[in-house]
Amino acid sequence: MQPLRDKTIVIIGGTSGIGLSAAHACHGAGANVVVTGIGESVSQARTDLPGEVTVIDSDAREPNSASEAIATAQIAFGRFDGLYHVAGGSGRQWGDGPLHEATDEGWDETVRLNQTSVFYSNRAAVRAFREAERGGTVVNVASVLAFAPSPHHFHTHAYAATKAAIIALTQSAAAYYASDNIRFNAIAPGLTDTPMAQRARTDDAIQSFVQSKQPLDGGRMATPQDLDGLAVLLLSDAAKFITGQVIAVDGGWSLNDGQFAD
Repeated sequence: MQPLRDKTIVIIGGTSGIGLSAAHACHGAGANVVVTGIGESVSQARTDLPGEVTVIDSDAREPNSASEAIATAQIAFGRFDGLYHVAGGSGRQWGDGPLHEATDEGWDETVRLNQTSVFYSNRAAVRAFREAERGGTVVNVASVLAFAPSPHHFHTHAYAATKAAIIALTQSAAAYYASDNIRFNAIAPGLTDTPMAQRARTDDAIQSFVQSKQPLDGGRMATPQDLDGLAVLLLSDAAKFITGQVIAVDGGWSLNDGQFAD
């Protein structure tokens, strides 16, 4: 069974972590796939991904990045059916943190990375869908921190704000474009084992906390593959009557307090 057979999917931020795993999953589900990414992950993705997957070195923070990727997909495969926006990350390196400590640069760069990039990609997708007059689907990656904060270990307030903004944009756009048969949904991961999560992965206190905060499957960080099934579903026609939803893939994070080590 190939739920994405003959569809063309563009993954923004598809060269590492959640996006790279999704690229494998979408290709395996029958889709034509175009992914974007930056840095060393681009060359690695070109090695890791099947040859049929198009990999573009492109920064999601640039206004034309997504529109150029969509145009590449349309030229190569004759159509564009779905956008999966994964690109984003922590702003700690620029000074994101608790509100009273966060720097102007921390705010500006985190907004640009997580929120502005989604605005650019979603706008490009809508324009392409409306021009084609055939509908389409957008899936954005948010975070459980947008609605289930955990202040002891995870207190980057600009990051949480941008992820909440992604949810607001997703739902507002879902309402507005439903009559055009354009669907918008969001996935809100819990703590996931990606390159961004190196701090959490190497911190024994956080790992102990996660065992109770995300208690499913023995208590662990999510893997990128844990998100793939939902992403493929939302991008497929099996979800053709689903829009405006925010679905947590968090192992129970949003339902639990979590226990701190003594």
